Amino acid sequence: MEWQILEQQLGDCFFDITAECPYGLPHKAVYRQALFGPIPDHTMDAFFAAGFRRNGNTMYTMVCRECQGCVPIRLDPEEFVPNRNQRRTQARNRDLTVTTGPLQITTDRLALCDAFLQARYPGRDSTAIDYYSGFFVNAITNTMEVAYHLDGRLVGVGIVDVTMASLNAVYFYFDPALSARSLGTFNILRLIELCQQEEKDHLYLGYWIDAVPAMRYKARFKPHFLLRGNAWQPSVADDFSQE
Repeated sequence: MEWQILEQQLGDCFFDITAECPYGLPHKAVYRQALFGPIPDHTMDAFFAAGFRRNGNTMYTMVCRECQGCVPIRLDPEEFVPNRNQRRTQARNRDLTVTTGPLQITTDRLALCDAFLQARYPGRDSTAIDYYSGFFVNAITNTMEVAYHLDGRLVGVGIVDVTMASLNAVYFYFDPALSARSLGTFNILRLIELCQQEEKDHLYLGYWIDAVPAMRYKARFKPHFLLRGNAWQPSVADDFSQE
């Protein structure tokens, strides 16, 4: 329904771009995207509800002809129940200092992001400056950061879009030397808390991709909802995996 409304209003703005799959799957990726100026909150929420993502000042969705692996996933924060491992992750990271505020571009943030990109995507040419200037920073919606410090040292940063009704997790990078702390999971747990505190209806987590192991962990947050066809479908309510 949301996409049908958007298509009626904005359909002529969008065009398709074919590229290599960003997740390494053996299919061509097709981005349906358009460049925007400032977008009001109710329209941004309609984009998120229709499965769109933000990249800089561009809104896009995947319309790959040979693959439907990218499935939008969201949480309803008031319904979330942490499993045993998620509770352990919360306890393991109680020594972190967590702050929220405007998006910042600082030397320590760029250095940490570069270290993360080099560890996660060795051999790629993208840098922290590329990610900040072309991906994180934008003029179309409100964006904040959630910063994590350990003994005064920056160890993780979450980039988050904010509307009246929802939070949209754009990206998270962290110190690769602290992988054992499961900071990606801890960041989502913190975003759920923020949604609950600010009475947000939804937390959008981007894509769940079963074929990509690094993207599967999002489905461990339950209950969650997957956008299949034109409807958000709930996970099985009583399937609370302990993994």
